[in-house]
Amino acid sequence: MSSEVTARAGEAATSSELEVKLDALGAEIAALKRVVVAFSGGADSAFLAKVATDALGREHVLCVTAVSASLAPEELDDCAALAGEWGLRWVQVATDELDRPAYAANGADRCYWCKASLLDALGPLAEAQRAVVVLGVNVDDLGDHRPGQAAAAERGARFPLVAAGFTKAEVRAASRTLGLRTWDKPAAACLASRLPYGTPVTLGTLAQVAAAESGLRRLGFAQLRVRHYGELARIELEGDDIGRAVAQRAAVVEAVRAAGYRYVTVDLEGFRSGNLNAALDGRRP
Repeated sequence: MSSEVTARAGEAATSSELEVKLDALGAEIAALKRVVVAFSGGADSAFLAKVATDALGREHVLCVTAVSASLAPEELDDCAALAGEWGLRWVQVATDELDRPAYAANGADRCYWCKASLLDALGPLAEAQRAVVVLGVNVDDLGDHRPGQAAAAERGARFPLVAAGFTKAEVRAASRTLGLRTWDKPAAACLASRLPYGTPVTLGTLAQVAAAESGLRRLGFAQLRVRHYGELARIELEGDDIGRAVAQRAAVVEAVRAAGYRYVTVDLEGFRSGNLNAALDGRRP
């Protein structure tokens, strides 16, 4: 279990406050009548998919996982597993973000073009279902650099977790209350987020990052990022895992070099979600 996740879950609202927010979320979803959930399998989208399915019934909720090179293979596998465990109505859809030059260029607006591709893929499905697309954006997400939210809103997507006032900690706490195994799932993000802005996004680079991270997960590291700097991989781990990585450095180096990296480093500052966004305001990434 991630110490960071446990700490954040502990910052959530009281049981009575969570109950009020769960009621508000149920009301938000009920008002939409039919929804298409952008289902990445992370804690937020999984929570939204389960609550929506419980609130509206399986026939009124379609959970859709966008499949591309930017999705880690383990995440797709877990989406399939969760759909089976929870009885979700689930489909996959291919997205074409890598075919968009503005996305592949990896500028500060990369996430905008990623979400544009996602909504362009989900739109026809929602239209066929006479449904509204909903995303698992929470209140905390509003304060980060996430231009994809604008792309989604421009295309009519809704953010029920925001409307109900859920923070990330409250999503985790409510998920735990509901008995969802995703309550302490390590934070995930698209693989392109491992590349510093300005580094072109390619199929080969995404596959390299995915292979390195998969190799580290097989060694037992759960919350991690492999930041890509050409031949150099900079590994971010939770503080408690840094010592363990050093202790088994031969296996760590082997796993990362097997993905094609020549140099393997461990960031002593540890895991920081959205770390590379620091470059946008002049801070060191």
